[in-house]
Amino acid sequence: MNEVVLFPTCLAEEFFSDARDAATTVIERLRVKVRTMPRVFCCGQPAFNEGFRAEAKELARRFLEACEPGTLIVIPSGSCTSMIKIFYRDLLADDPELLAKADAIRPWVFEFSQFLVDVMKVKYVGARFERTVAYHPSCHLMRELGVREQPRALLSAVNGIRIIELRDREECCGFGGLFSVKFPHISGAMLEDKVTRIRESGAEVVVSNDCGCLMQIGGGLHRAGDKVETRHLAQVLAAR
Repeated sequence: MNEVVLFPTCLAEEFFSDARDAATTVIERLRVKVRTMPRVFCCGQPAFNEGFRAEAKELARRFLEACEPGTLIVIPSGSCTSMIKIFYRDLLADDPELLAKADAIRPWVFEFSQFLVDVMKVKYVGARFERTVAYHPSCHLMRELGVREQPRALLSAVNGIRIIELRDREECCGFGGLFSVKFPHISGAMLEDKVTRIRESGAEVVVSNDCGCLMQIGGGLHRAGDKVETRHLAQVLAAR
């Protein structure tokens, strides 16, 4: 394999550029060239979730126009990967041309940890991260894509890392995209539970594969006055 296309996602581009850059670093250390998608910013998931199907479809069109079947697309986000691989079928059901294009690229789209473990067949990437870490599995990654063991396998192979388990670690952090905006009280209660689990674990760093979860959890920790840090999986794997 010589080249992949990295789709950073809108959250990474706007708020988590370090995660975007770290994903690029990790892949390039495996001697794979990384290209980015020009003029593509969002997969359309926020609009789709709110019922703005025309706007979501236009964003999906832009994404698909930048894709080439046969070229691997790597996404450092379970939710955006899920949108493209699963929910484009619903969004584009009334547009045979776009649906055919979505079907053609679907086998070439991989979430970041999926790509490393399942495609590149690697778990150890030479990382060193001497911190106590708790892993938070994001909902779309785990429940929609079925990606459970790949991130944990990658973390377990990091030099110097100390991994501890969160109680009820598979419970949602409450972000859910616009769910956290529409239902702030429910979202906030879910976040409070997650922050409590993190606090009692003794973790120094919480790691996740989705920037939305990192934004939600990081904000909750900050407002609570906790010093626990948040990192995208790619940032841990890029550390030396």
